[in-house]
Order: sequence, then structure tokens, then C-alpha cells
Amino acid sequence: MIKARNLKKIYKTGEISLEVIKDFSIEINKGEFISLVGPSGSGKSTVLNMLGCLDGPTSGSLDINSQDMVGLDKTQLANFRGEHIGFIFQSFNLIPVLSVYENIEYPLIMIQNLPADERKKRVLNLLKEVDMLDQKDKFPEQISGGQKQRVAIARALVTNPQIVFADEPTANLDSVTANAVISLMLKIQKQHNTTFVFATHDEKIVSKVNRLITLVDGDIVSDKGVKR
Repeated sequence: MIKARNLKKIYKTGEISLEVIKDFSIEINKGEFISLVGPSGSGKSTVLNMLGCLDGPTSGSLDINSQDMVGLDKTQLANFRGEHIGFIFQSFNLIPVLSVYENIEYPLIMIQNLPADERKKRVLNLLKEVDMLDQKDKFPEQISGGQKQRVAIARALVTNPQIVFADEPTANLDSVTANAVISLMLKIQKQHNTTFVFATHDEKIVSKVNRLITLVDGDIVSDKGVKR
């Protein structure tokens, strides 16, 4: 599903260049539950952003579903993300003036422009799946952190993405809530064969993945399958 070859990322500030990712290559198959781990500054989030087409590499190639991502312009990339990719963030990134229901519906209006009846069907189904149907009319400030992350997961899934990228999705949650959120993502992965790629320090996520990729200073130092 994903094939990255020799990805490099260099950030420049004036005369200063910082090579964050040196030579990153990976293949990811459909339905994998993968975690990128490593110390702070190892490049996990940068890799996630490149694989998720939020940020382009300085050099290298990236194919998703046999589509060359590096060759696409910003509009084409946005359209591709809207059709194929979901994102879950540490800070939830919910829109405060929209209700739970409206936050989940938002990508369908902005990206996929689906008819109202199809939008309603998808949103209500996901609200049930993440156990938030009774909270659908509340606003983000009226719900807990764990509930916000459930909404964020539903929003990431509402476009029926093949791949979900999650950057420290449990970092702001207590252990009980984090375990519930992880169980929800595992359930979705098994039911829909969705590919999940995490960047995390959380051992609770690491203990559940079937593939563990360790980064140090922008390089892969270990890539191993894990039997569960």
C-alpha cells in the first residue's frame, strides 16, 4: 500500500540546514497496525507527516496505492488525502464552534462533498461505533479528553480511509481512557482492515502493534514484526 524509497527531509533556516530524516525507506501493507518509536527528536512525526502527505520530502520517492505522491501538486495531494487518508492528532484538533456531529461531518462537506443523506448515514454509524451518539449535539468544550479523541477517531474514519496516521493519539489521556481508545482503534482495524501507522512513546500502543519500527536520529535502526 505504501512504498517509500530514500526519503530525506532537510529544514533550512537562513544559512542553517538541519537534516531530520537521512535515508528512510519502508513498505507498508494493507491492514498493518504499525508504530514508529524512538527518542524525542528521532524524526517520528516528520516521517508520519511525509508518509501522510502533509509535508513533502526534500528528496526520495513515495508511492501510495501505486500513485506517485511526490509528483502531485498541493490541490492533488489534498484531494488524495481526502479520499484515502485519515489523521488523528495528540491535540484532537476539533473545531470548537462545531458540535460533535458537525466535527465528524466536516470532512465530508469540505473534501468529499457528499449528499446530505449519505453524510448523515456515515456520521450516525460512526457515532454509534465510537459510543458517542448521545453526545452528538455537544460542543468540544463540553466533553472529556477521551470523548474528544473518540470524536477525532470518528472524524478520521468518516471518509472511509484506507490508511490512518496517528501522532501521539493517547498522550493527553489517562491510562484507562487511553486503553479504551486503543481498543477502539484495534476494533476498527480488524473490522475494516484499515492500516494504522502511529508515532508514539506510549507503551500501551506499542504493546498492541504487529510491527515496530525504531528511529534514531532520522534513521531506521530496527524494523520487526511482532506476534500477538
